[in-house]
Amino acid sequence: MKTILKITAVAALTLLLSSCESLLDSTNYMSKTTADFPSNAEEVEQMVTGIYNNLNAIQEANKVTWHYPWALATADECLGGDGANVSIIQAADMMLKQGDGYNGVYKQRYVGIARANSALEVLKDCDFISEEKKNDFTGQALFLRAYYYYELASQFGNVPCPLTTVADPTLPQISGEELWGQIMLDLKTAISIMPSKRSNGDGHVDKYCAEALLGRVYLFYSGFYNDEVVTLPDGTELTKAQVGGYIKDCVENSGYSLVPDFHNLWPYSNRITLADELCPVKWKDKGYEYVADDGKVNPESMFVIKFNALSANDPYRRYSNQTALFIGGVRGNKQKCQNGDTFPLSYGYGNCPVSPAFVKEWETIEPDDPRREASIMYPDDFVRGYKYGVKGDNCQETGYYQTKVMPVMGRDNNGTIRWSYLQVMYNNLSWTKDDYQYNFCDDMVLIRFAEVLLMDAEINGNKASFDRVRARAGLPAKALTEENLRNERRWELAFEGVRLGDLRRYGVEYAKAALDKQEGVVCYFKGNKSTNHASDFNGGYGKRFEITKGFAPIPTEQINLSAGAGEEYKFKQNPGYEGADEYTGWIE
Repeated sequence: MKTILKITAVAALTLLLSSCESLLDSTNYMSKTTADFPSNAEEVEQMVTGIYNNLNAIQEANKVTWHYPWALATADECLGGDGANVSIIQAADMMLKQGDGYNGVYKQRYVGIARANSALEVLKDCDFISEEKKNDFTGQALFLRAYYYYELASQFGNVPCPLTTVADPTLPQISGEELWGQIMLDLKTAISIMPSKRSNGDGHVDKYCAEALLGRVYLFYSGFYNDEVVTLPDGTELTKAQVGGYIKDCVENSGYSLVPDFHNLWPYSNRITLADELCPVKWKDKGYEYVADDGKVNPESMFVIKFNALSANDPYRRYSNQTALFIGGVRGNKQKCQNGDTFPLSYGYGNCPVSPAFVKEWETIEPDDPRREASIMYPDDFVRGYKYGVKGDNCQETGYYQTKVMPVMGRDNNGTIRWSYLQVMYNNLSWTKDDYQYNFCDDMVLIRFAEVLLMDAEINGNKASFDRVRARAGLPAKALTEENLRNERRWELAFEGVRLGDLRRYGVEYAKAALDKQEGVVCYFKGNKSTNHASDFNGGYGKRFEITKGFAPIPTEQINLSAGAGEEYKFKQNPGYEGADEYTGWIE
């Protein structure tokens, strides 16, 4: 069974902690401090694991406004969805302000950055581990700091960039160019010191993950800021050719590979679900075999968030995949789900329903692409027929569901449908109760090797890598043109959180045209057929993008806190959100 990275009480206390002295004894028996922690290789690993733990913690901060679901809703692949009175994800879809729902996400990512900063300072003096181990752990900490800043920079734009553990309330917002430069410097440094060997699939990142993330970051930066030669904070330059070299190294030497059948990447292809009579015809009896069945390691997954269900107690909810619950689940009646009406999709909150415009465009441009039915469940695919408005308050409901990040059910030997197929696959081991809130624990894949191949095609002009991705899908070769490459990224990486970055780097006019296609598509409100009339709330998707450039609002609490250090340090709100009216919910 998939296991989560080991996390201990010590790992959660890796930040600088002060000991309590008494007149008789100044030894701290209750917690570790940087004076005595870490003291061995195991504690170094615990310290680094504490940085990884922030990947999971983000789901408790706010399940629908961390980078992945926010990017999904804001791009042109999906609408907002959820219920009529649950408006934060709808606000993200329309690039509007709603409450301070991003504040928990913002704060949590800085917790992760603080842990990375602390670890980087401590690792300098860890002379009790080998140089190779020290470099590996340092590289992992740099990667995670870069990734957390990547999310913050993508989502909020100009934010503070602390690089030490010294508390400084006067840290200003820095420019986007400077922040992205620091991200690239961290990744470049990590690449230079980490060993040239692949991770063993336990959730730790390696040198090649850093190369892949650097490629993604560079492509966004060079397009969005129109700057192909990046001056890094240490004064060195990063060029397209250098990034291309890193991507080439990843393609040729990393050991990561494509899964032969695209369907086998996604949880619905597990052996329990496929064997069930309720499995949709389009997936049943096709010979699919989930690459992660029975705990196997996915050779295509590079950077993932690991989950498990070792406990059903609230403090451990973060270790189940709450994003799947909110993004992939069918918003409806729990009993109907357990009766098999929505099989194999499990119950959830119906966030980010797929836009019919996206489906239609895919059907038109690449009609024979099997990745479409592998990535999207249509209303007609439900064995017992899809029913709109079952929950009663469904908003922007389209009936189309992405199937990459989804909670998947399974039926046990007694004929009972369980919330997760994993409960059946592992014979209910480790579960203390059958509860849809806790039992979804497939890995959340953030970077996979197919994206690296497409970056190789784009940065290095390597048509062989482009053809390799298409061949895996059973599609013929195409000319390596800008349009074909952009579409190939759309179809291969659909619903993986990268489309918004592509829209933004391709230019305002491209993004506006793509986003505006969502206006007027058929969707259902409280079970009644309607249309997506977002322009009534935001003046139009394209117009809002032109104003906001796709950024979310800086949390109000952070702006108010910054003013406490002096008016000159007060953060500026992102354009389009200054004094903006609150989005209060969908009105038909």
